[in-house]
Amino acid sequence: MAGQSSSGLELAVNESGVLKGHEGAVLAVRFNGDGNYCLSCGKDRTLRLWNPHRGIHIKTYKSHGREVRDVHVTTDNAKLVSCGGDRQVFYWDVSSGRVIRKFRGHDSEVNSVKFNEYNAVVVSAGYDQSVRAFDCRSQSTEPIQIIDTFQDSVMSVHLTKTEIIAGCVDGTVRTFDIRMGRELVDQLGHPVNCISLSNDANCVLASCLDSTLRLLDRIYSSLGI
Repeated sequence: MAGQSSSGLELAVNESGVLKGHEGAVLAVRFNGDGNYCLSCGKDRTLRLWNPHRGIHIKTYKSHGREVRDVHVTTDNAKLVSCGGDRQVFYWDVSSGRVIRKFRGHDSEVNSVKFNEYNAVVVSAGYDQSVRAFDCRSQSTEPIQIIDTFQDSVMSVHLTKTEIIAGCVDGTVRTFDIRMGRELVDQLGHPVNCISLSNDANCVLASCLDSTLRLLDRIYSSLGI
């Protein structure tokens, strides 16, 4: 199989394997930190843990009442978090498959979840035009912080050491500086479906519903350029 780059050169793309098991559409796939394992989730209301290099299905996690839209794992691979159409954020123990806690507070479907660097806080983004943070160390299931300055569904969220970055259907990528209490808004003019951070966290790649990818330099954005 081959694809074509923007320069017109054909690029060879070889399929190395197929992971089969989901009974419906797969909505997200995430590697763990070292890339040895991956997690998938989808319409069949399950999460599945794989060794993609050997094509082995390791474990299935079942508890969601509706489709599962996103999943993220801690840096030590001990815990994972998931979200979906049942409006809750599920906090799991990886080895036992047990749900430790169900975080509540969203009024509609939840689209995206992420752990912070220290695996102590989970941040989620939803159709209710909000981003919510939950404390994994507390027994409380309620959010410790709510950001609701969005004008439409929040589709994707990422974290740095001091910031929450979110992409929204209102056409914006918003950066919230937790230390300074400051919000920066990049107006893209088209609904944002997904965002991703570069490894050095200096750039954001935004996927928009006008079939365009937009690369944002966060250093220039922070300077108002």
